[in-house]
Amino acid sequence: MYKPFSYPQSFPFAMTTFDKSKLPSRHVTEGPERAPHRSYYYAMGLTDEEIHRPFVGVASCWNEAAPCNIALMRQAQSAKRGVKESGGTPREFCTITVTDGIAMGHEGMKSSLVSREVIADSVELTVRGHCYDALVGIAGCDKSLPGMMMAMLRLNVPSVFLYGGSIMPGKFHGKDVTVVDVFEAVGKHSAGAMPDSELHALECVACPGAGACGGQFTANTMACVSEAIGLALPFSAGPPAEVTSRDDYALRSGEAVMALVSRNLRPRDICTREAFENAATVVAATGGSTNAALHLPAMANEAGIEFDLFDVAAIFKRTPYLADLKPGGRFVAKDMWEAGGMPVLMRTLLDGGYLHGDCITVTGRTLAENLRDVKFNDAQVVIRPASNPLAPTGGVVGLTGNLAPDGAIVKVAGLKHVQHRGPARVFDCEEDAFAAVQARNYKEGDVIVIRYEGPKGGPGMREMLSTTAALYGQGLSDTIALITDGRFSGATRGLCIGHVGPEAAEGGPIGLLREGDIISIDAEKGTIDVELSDAELTERRAQWKPKVQSFGSGAIWRFGQTVGPARRGAVTHPGAAKEVRVYADI
Repeated sequence: MYKPFSYPQSFPFAMTTFDKSKLPSRHVTEGPERAPHRSYYYAMGLTDEEIHRPFVGVASCWNEAAPCNIALMRQAQSAKRGVKESGGTPREFCTITVTDGIAMGHEGMKSSLVSREVIADSVELTVRGHCYDALVGIAGCDKSLPGMMMAMLRLNVPSVFLYGGSIMPGKFHGKDVTVVDVFEAVGKHSAGAMPDSELHALECVACPGAGACGGQFTANTMACVSEAIGLALPFSAGPPAEVTSRDDYALRSGEAVMALVSRNLRPRDICTREAFENAATVVAATGGSTNAALHLPAMANEAGIEFDLFDVAAIFKRTPYLADLKPGGRFVAKDMWEAGGMPVLMRTLLDGGYLHGDCITVTGRTLAENLRDVKFNDAQVVIRPASNPLAPTGGVVGLTGNLAPDGAIVKVAGLKHVQHRGPARVFDCEEDAFAAVQARNYKEGDVIVIRYEGPKGGPGMREMLSTTAALYGQGLSDTIALITDGRFSGATRGLCIGHVGPEAAEGGPIGLLREGDIISIDAEKGTIDVELSDAELTERRAQWKPKVQSFGSGAIWRFGQTVGPARRGAVTHPGAAKEVRVYADI
């Protein structure tokens, strides 16, 4: 194993005294009129000194829904200690998560993207309601990472993000496996290629403990983003959840946030346009999840930065693919950590001219300064140097054409089947498509279309991993293409195009398709078209009627009423562009 650089010891965050006269918490702790408020803090055991220190929210997505989240509360305790030892008063709270691995393949997945907004909203409301001065956010599963970072950017109080860590790989027949192997085994089982006993044996060992899915799926992709964009301490995205050094990063994150308070260094100072470009570069270089093209625009919206799907895709197009990670490659997150993690990857990207080195980070130093002593590790095989990439362009590609005027996205890392032309096989929901795949009710060469699964039409923009994994397990993913106005898991492989916009519920071209229409896809050129004339599309649009919504009330209905297009992150409010006053300045 490559011994990683000892980042927690390399950034000394000194104890500081603080003036609360300009901090939000003065509204609940200072002056005779706040005596009732202080009485609550005395009830919780705080001393006078602690009450008059800065208040730091320590938010985690701890719950017992899935292994992604069960190590977060432990790390929160270390973060609290770091805050307290550095002159702050930590106030711990939890928010929700919806874990995609369990929500996948049924109506529960409609809750997934909605949960990103609920996480951001709940953290915002907790911090606003109690006038916290800073935030340490700890997240473990897909939507909780962008949700937590969105809240940081929205509130704009000094903040440090910490990933809860990935799961260790399971072992099956002597090989490393992840939960994706189980999803794909379902396809093998349906094709008669795996008996019940083998499927059961695999499911029992694929997930051996705490942590998020171990490949370069959405959680690990967004963890890499947290370092690249500057909101997380260097190397903190790497250690698996059960590795004790993760608690050291939690401690140092608590110390770091107090240093940010002393300097009044805020998330929007860190997450500039150039920092978002760095984040997109790292997604491409790692063959990361297509969901990053949804979450980066949503985060940018919170900072008042224009950064949509096409901006992300342009960076993907110019970035070399360097990290040989599952699902397209050979290795899991633990292997990348042992190879040197994000600092080694970013070192070679910086040297190659692909990163903006002058972006400030939560260490108080620039990205280039953080990487000054990092040297590329030639002994490892997980991360290629920028001079010798796995492929000359990124592992994720943006597409456009008459079928997707507002763009679409596809993950091509490790994919040989990047061009396809075939007849449409149209389904108006994922359940119908999955049933057809299970019954093998499709032909080689088909383009499976799953529509009315977009942000508004779902509502909720479901991921389609159950369907794509079943196709892969049946051994036919190289002869089939799949397109949707919904999303794909970061674990999806095969020629699977998501985020097709405008979505069907808005009368987009995907909603006008009929069985047998010829669709042409070229992921090398970045095109996706249906072989119909403009006149034919116009005539069909005049005849089109929207599908009746399946929700008439509740959180998912409300999301469908307010959500915007996938191209701009599927956000539900105008963001900083319409902001009247930033919370941090109350």
